[in-house]
Amino acid sequence: MHVLHDAPLAPLTTFRLGGPATRLVTAVTDAEVIDAVREADDSGTPLLVIGGGSNLVIGDKGFDGTALRIATRGLELRGTTLELAAGEVWSDAVARTVEAGLAGIECLAGIPGSAGATPIQNVGAYGQEVSATITEVVAYDRRAGETVVLSGEECGFSYRHSRFKADPERYVVLRVRFGLEDADGLSAPVKYAETARALGVEVGDRVPLAEARATVLKLRAGKGMVLDPEDHDTWSAGSFFTNPILTEEEFAAFHARVRARLGDGVEPPAYPAGEGHRKTSAAWLIDKAGFTKGYGTGPARISTKHTLALTNRGAATTEDLLALAREVVAGVREAFGVTLVNEPVTVGVSL
Repeated sequence: MHVLHDAPLAPLTTFRLGGPATRLVTAVTDAEVIDAVREADDSGTPLLVIGGGSNLVIGDKGFDGTALRIATRGLELRGTTLELAAGEVWSDAVARTVEAGLAGIECLAGIPGSAGATPIQNVGAYGQEVSATITEVVAYDRRAGETVVLSGEECGFSYRHSRFKADPERYVVLRVRFGLEDADGLSAPVKYAETARALGVEVGDRVPLAEARATVLKLRAGKGMVLDPEDHDTWSAGSFFTNPILTEEEFAAFHARVRARLGDGVEPPAYPAGEGHRKTSAAWLIDKAGFTKGYGTGPARISTKHTLALTNRGAATTEDLLALAREVVAGVREAFGVTLVNEPVTVGVSL
């Protein structure tokens, strides 16, 4: 276990923003993670758990407490079962499963961050979500003071949500287990229309695993969603806002606002989202509200490649970023009556 005091946290996040932590502990084994959590809990010290830092917005004042960086390693494949230590780099793990000829997470290639974060957010992209393949999550239950194993069903997964996100002070993820598919080197059925178009196939078709992964990486890179230290469009948390899920009544009111603003022939994106609900596109809302690619004149701006990513152009502060986010939220609400919700976790700040 490695301990630093008054330690900078910005380098541990993909935004490269945020002040220092009173104490930074780096744990490389599950036992060290548990020891650090218990020590903080026993002393009443605030605890911030950091994995890959790809979903964190930390305030400029930093964190007055213990920041625990989970740097555990371990990847084990047994047949079609995959077990990952929480600190494993997610994109590397996806590449390993593709090399092994196993389907189920290939369209989640290129997503930054650690494996332990994936069940918390129910990470998803290009038609796949980790909830479809997670069989078990091993976690330290801070309330019970013991390690527990939760089945996929017990994780309470929904769109970008889980039991862990609903009760963020209770669990610290240690390991994640997945059930993948051996489809003779082919991917899972392609579910996302953009991916299918890029692959030149129909939705529902299967393609070679490596081809699926390479296509997703290309699509993500085109939107600035693959980390590149030289590209400030990737100094972000990826999608900053979740896609709004509206009741039928809310969607009808939204639809009316769209027609009043953009004309009778304009139809907003709409996707099924469970009984009595529809999902629409946050990126579409942001763009149509006037916040186009590259919007902004300060050190925090909308990505030049994707309207859903807010970025640090190199000299931003967290307050710069939040000012931009608040401007976007207010503008979308005024234009369409829809309130966007931030996807990254905020620490010491809020919208």
